Amino acid sequence: MTSLPIVSLKGLYSADAGERKAAADKLGHACREVGFFYLTDHGIPDAVFEQLFGDSAQFFALPLADKEKLSIKQSSNNRGYVAISDEKLNPENGADFKEAFNIGVDLPADHPDVIAGKPFCGINYWPDLPGWRERMLNYFQLCLDVGRVVHRGFALDLGVDEEFFAGPLDNAIPTLRMLHYPPGGPDQTRVDAGAGEHTDYGNITLLKTDGVDGLQVRNRQGQWIDAPAVPGAFVCNIGDCLMRWSNDIYQSTPHRVRAPEAERYSVAFFLEVDPQTSVDPKELFPDETPKYPPIAFADYLAQRLDATYGHRDKD
Repeated sequence: MTSLPIVSLKGLYSADAGERKAAADKLGHACREVGFFYLTDHGIPDAVFEQLFGDSAQFFALPLADKEKLSIKQSSNNRGYVAISDEKLNPENGADFKEAFNIGVDLPADHPDVIAGKPFCGINYWPDLPGWRERMLNYFQLCLDVGRVVHRGFALDLGVDEEFFAGPLDNAIPTLRMLHYPPGGPDQTRVDAGAGEHTDYGNITLLKTDGVDGLQVRNRQGQWIDAPAVPGAFVCNIGDCLMRWSNDIYQSTPHRVRAPEAERYSVAFFLEVDPQTSVDPKELFPDETPKYPPIAFADYLAQRLDATYGHRDKD
């Protein structure tokens, strides 16, 4: 593999079962062989992405003091602002030279799940920017809708009921994450100074970039290849949770971000299932020997986040 494959979602929107299955087969092939692919024909207009990056730049241009008022360090639910060097996706290589802002399912403080302390169900932090919250929540929902279609394709490819993932996604806890990579950085010798080599945690990631290069993916031969932006397409990749759930049939793939020479923005939508969901390969493949024991998704996600953020380290 020297470049990422392109997978169209068009067939999965079809009313014809044969067309949906054909599209699912192509999707499944990319998930098995690469774990990373461009996703086209998703139905989100280019104008939405243009507004998204304008809003992202507007937020990150705020004074640091204003952003710090929304710090993720105040949240037990992975919401809010992450300052430069506060994240270590590859702890052995050091801190990442980027800043981020995380948005989750938008719940009020008096919502029963928030009051009950349900894992990863909490309030969002919002900057004082007119219309910003509403546009972010609209984009959040558009990505969630695309993710549900993709999961119907997974179910068809894996040979289970097309709605297998519908229940776990009913109360999903996705994270919409805006990212800003300033040019350069203090460590010019580190190849992954923008974002350390890592795999993603959840089921899938839908990534949009502003066109500035930086993302690199490691292929099965151990070579790092560039993943430049394709106009109109998402970069989509399999996360570790779905790899675990599929008993390693689908593969998560290491990736990293170089410190860009020019300012770079990207927006990632991490689709993560209901925190109470039991991630159990036996549900998908009852006749196979599972490679992993069942685990509640909330416990799995907490383990991964604790290793990434110092402020979550209970030790």
